[in-house]
Amino acid sequence: MKAVILDGIVLGLGFGLLGVGMTLVYGLGGVLNLAHGEVAVLAAIVVAQAMAGGIPTAVAAVIGVLAATSAALLLDLTLMRPVYRQTGGHRVLLGLLLTLGVAFMIEGALTWRDPLGALSINVPGRPISVLGVPMAAGSVWASVIALAVAAALLVFFGATIFGRAVRSVIQDELGARLVGISPALVRAVIFALSGGLAGVVAVTQSMTAPLTVNAGFNLTVTALIVSVVGGLGSVAGAFLAGVLLGIVDSVSAYYIGRYITSIVLLGAAVLTILVWPRGLLGSLQG
Repeated sequence: MKAVILDGIVLGLGFGLLGVGMTLVYGLGGVLNLAHGEVAVLAAIVVAQAMAGGIPTAVAAVIGVLAATSAALLLDLTLMRPVYRQTGGHRVLLGLLLTLGVAFMIEGALTWRDPLGALSINVPGRPISVLGVPMAAGSVWASVIALAVAAALLVFFGATIFGRAVRSVIQDELGARLVGISPALVRAVIFALSGGLAGVVAVTQSMTAPLTVNAGFNLTVTALIVSVVGGLGSVAGAFLAGVLLGIVDSVSAYYIGRYITSIVLLGAAVLTILVWPRGLLGSLQG
C-alpha cells in the first residue's frame, strides 16, 4: 500500500503542475484553456523528435519546454486578444470555443505528422529506496523536478514584484491598472508560463510512462478537475488537489482497475465541490 501511495504522489505532482497552469490562466483572464493538454503533447512530440535526431535528452527536454512556452505565448498574443475584450459569459464562451478549436488543430496536426508519436524518457540507475520502498530512478527524478518547479513558483508568487503584480491583477484588475500594472503584459507572461509548465509535465510524465500523441484530451480533463478541486485561482490549492487526486487515481487503479479511474476522479471532484464549493483553498493563496 505504501508503494501505491508513493506512486500516487509522483503522479499527483504532475497533476498539480498541470492544474497550476490552468488555474492561473483562468484567474487572470477568466478563460479555461482547453488546449492546455495539447500544448503538453506538443512539447512531448518535439522532445521525442529532437531525441530521435540525436540531440541529448536534457537539451531536447529544454527545447520541448520552450516550444510549449512559445505556443502558449503565441496563442495569447493572437486568438486570446479578442477574447479579453469580452466580459462575463461572453468571454468564457468565446475562450472555450477558440481554445477548443486550437486543441483540435494541434491534435490533428500532430496525428497527421506522427500518428504513432510518443515520448518515453528512460532514466538509468538502480531503484532508489524511499521510505523503505524501492522506486524507479525515473519516478524519483520526476518528483524532484516537479517539487523544484513547485517551490520556484511559490517563491515567485510570494516574494517577487512581478508575482505580487500577478496577485494584484487576479484580485482587482482595475485597481492594478490604476497603479501602473499592465494586465495584458501579466496575462501574456502567465499564459507563456502555463505553456512552460505543460511542457515540464510532458517531460516528467514521460519518465514514468510513455506520453502518446493522443493524450491531450485526458491531460486537459485532469487539469480542469485539479483546478476546480483546488480552487480556481489558487496555486497552492492546485498542488494540494493534484497530489490528493494522484493518490486517489493510483489507489483506485490498484484496487479497481485503470478503466474506471476517470469515473473515480470525477466522483472525488464532485464530492469535494459539494463539501467545499469554492475548492480546497478557494482563491490565490501562494
